[in-house]
Amino acid sequence: MSIRIGIYGYGNLGRGVESAIAQNADMTLVGIFTRRDPSSVKTLTGAPVYAADTALSMKDEIDVMILCGGSATDLPEQTPALAAHFNVIDSFDTHARIPEHLENVDAAAKRGGKTAIISVGWDPGLFSLARAYASAVLPEGADYTFWGRGVSQGHSDAIRRIDGVLDARQYTVPIPSALDRVRSGEAPLLSAREKHTRECYVVAKEGADLSRIEKEIKEMPNYFADYDTTVTFISMEEMKEKHAALPHGGRVIRTGRTGLKGDHKHTIEYSLTLDSNPEFTSSVLVAYARAAYRLYEKEDVGCKTVLDIPPALLSPLSREELVKKLV
Repeated sequence: MSIRIGIYGYGNLGRGVESAIAQNADMTLVGIFTRRDPSSVKTLTGAPVYAADTALSMKDEIDVMILCGGSATDLPEQTPALAAHFNVIDSFDTHARIPEHLENVDAAAKRGGKTAIISVGWDPGLFSLARAYASAVLPEGADYTFWGRGVSQGHSDAIRRIDGVLDARQYTVPIPSALDRVRSGEAPLLSAREKHTRECYVVAKEGADLSRIEKEIKEMPNYFADYDTTVTFISMEEMKEKHAALPHGGRVIRTGRTGLKGDHKHTIEYSLTLDSNPEFTSSVLVAYARAAYRLYEKEDVGCKTVLDIPPALLSPLSREELVKKLV
């Protein structure tokens, strides 16, 4: 049986999910739901487009709804609202607010008897798993996560929500000296500001107060307040010419010691280099949609994170095939 997927939101992430579904033979795209006029939306695959406020009328035709909104304002509202009616996947990535989001979505999903998996992607997501595995293996040690250099979709979206902003790209940039200290096994204590800088390129509306926009960006909690942040205002032409691509990546490093006296140092490093942040994130979302469907079939309802999902549930292969091929 093909898993019937709905896409809620059709920006970069939604288009990535549409492409990823085409690569998974056990999935079918039922439709795309948008807040725009459906007649104005042209999809990559010719998939049907519906108004977002009609989604509930199709809840019996969709096995999993993949939510492709932003973490700043969309997902905190959309995921709990839809989790009461659909099995859902989202990519909520505001780390400090994940426990709160988990609680809200869990209540909604249990109320509706549905399965939800939140904060799916590469960080949070695959990097969360890397941290969990490494810290379990090396209990005496320290975790470090470095992102970039690359475009953060969530941070860019948060800037675009500021009044007076037409478009924005935010690059997360690791500080090389901090990365070198970690890889050397020094195990330094590093603040967020000591590990990364943030570069923001902003297209402002004509007549907008640039000083106010810059101040709002630099003081935004959970996004920029804890980092050295530069804001550069550019034209829309320059944005399209120099910042159209959406690369990203990063690495999770765990350094630790073993032996009764801690004589031996070890380093575990997991890294990603991505040409397209949204397309890769979308591919992770689609794999976890398969897991959500399988959990729902077993009546395992409520809200989960990637830490709760057995790896075998992500693959279209059977357990026997996975053991033979990968173990």
